[in-house]
Amino acid sequence: MKTKSVKGTRDYLPQEAELREFMQNTIVEIYRKNGFSRIMTPAVEDIENLDKSDGGDNLNLIFKILKRGDKLQKALKNGTENDLCDMGLRYDLTLPLTRYFAANRQNLPYPFKAIQTDKVYRAENPQKGRLREFMQCDIDVIGDPEPECEIELIAVTAKALRALDIGEFTVRVNDRSVLNSMLKALGFAENELSSVCVSFDKLDKIGASGVAEELLEKGYDKAAVDKLSEVLGQLPMTLDKVTEIVGADATAQLSKIIGASRDIANGQYGVEFDISLVRGQGYYTGTVFEVRSENFGSSVAGGGRYDKLIGKFIGEDIPACGFSIGFERIFSILSEQKRAASSKQKIAIFYEDDFSEIYAKSEELRENFDVAVFKKPKKLGAFLNRLQTGGFAGFAYSDGNIKMFDK
Repeated sequence: MKTKSVKGTRDYLPQEAELREFMQNTIVEIYRKNGFSRIMTPAVEDIENLDKSDGGDNLNLIFKILKRGDKLQKALKNGTENDLCDMGLRYDLTLPLTRYFAANRQNLPYPFKAIQTDKVYRAENPQKGRLREFMQCDIDVIGDPEPECEIELIAVTAKALRALDIGEFTVRVNDRSVLNSMLKALGFAENELSSVCVSFDKLDKIGASGVAEELLEKGYDKAAVDKLSEVLGQLPMTLDKVTEIVGADATAQLSKIIGASRDIANGQYGVEFDISLVRGQGYYTGTVFEVRSENFGSSVAGGGRYDKLIGKFIGEDIPACGFSIGFERIFSILSEQKRAASSKQKIAIFYEDDFSEIYAKSEELRENFDVAVFKKPKKLGAFLNRLQTGGFAGFAYSDGNIKMFDK
C-alpha cells in the first residue's frame, strides 16, 4: 500500500495543523462577533447543479462521482460519458450556499449572514501553491441589495486579515456594471461585453497592447479598441475619470462604497478603485473586490455581488454578496515565516512510575504552558531532539523544573 497522499493533496504535521486551526478559529471568531452564523454543507453536490452554476473555468475542474451498482452498469451499456455521473465534489462554497439558502430559506433570518470554512476540490494540475483539495473561508450576505452590504463585507474581512497579522494590504474595488457602461461608451455593443471582459481580465498578464491585439483578433471594431487602448494608457485610472466617461449616476454607488470603506479603514489599510479588476467568475453581477497584500505581492482575498445565482434554484432573483479569504496562500506564507499558532509555549513533562502525580504537576504547569505528558524514554537525548523539531519549547521532570531548549 502507498504511504504518500493522493496527488494534489497533502498531509500536515502537528505544528502545521495547529497553525491552520489557529487561522480558521481567528477568522471564524471575528466573523461571529460581527453577526455572521456558521453553516455546514456536504462536500458532494448534484452534478446538474454543478454543471449549471456559471462557475466559469471551474466547470472544467469538477471531480465527478460515478453512479453506483445497477445504475452504473446500465449507464456503461447505454449512456454517454456524462451519463456515468450523478454527483460531484464542490469546487467552491458559493454554489453550495445558494442551494442551501434555496432549500432552507423558510428557517433562516433575512437578510442572512453566513460563514463557511471548509474544503473544496478542483481537478487542477497540481503545482506549488495550487492543490486539488484546499480550504476556503467565506462570509456572505443574502437578501441585502444595498451598498452597505459591500461596505460591511470589506470591513469585516479586513478585520480578519489584520487579526492574522499579514502586514500591509489594499482592498481593490470595481463594479462590473461600471466597467460595462464604460465599454459601451467606448463603442462596444451590449452583446460583446462578456467577451471583451474576458480579454480585459488578462490585462495583468498580457498588458494593454496584448488586450488590444486580442480584441482586434476577435474582430471587434478598431475605433472602439483604439478608444479602450487610450483609456488603458491612463492606468491607474481614477473613479473621477471614469465618471467623466459614463456619468455620475453610473458610479454613485461605487463611489459610496469606496468612500465609506476608506472612512472605516481609517488609514489602517488601503481602499482603491481599480477599473482593471474584472474577476473571471461568470456569476458576478455588480461590485467586485480583491485584497492585495504588500508583503505577499499577491491577492489574498476576493469576492463580489452575485444577484442572479439563487434565482436558478427558485425562479426568483435574490441579492447576494460574498468575500472569500485565500486561506491556503496566507497559510503558506505564515508557515514560511515560522509563525506560531499559539501564544503559549508547548513543553513536555516526563514520568517514570507514578503517572497520577505527574499528571497533577502538568495541570499546574498548564496555567502558563501547553503541556504533553510522556513516559521517560531510555534514549532521552534523541527523544528531546524530536520534541524540539516538533515545536516543543522545553521539558520538565517530576520536580516540575522547566528546561527550555533555547537556553
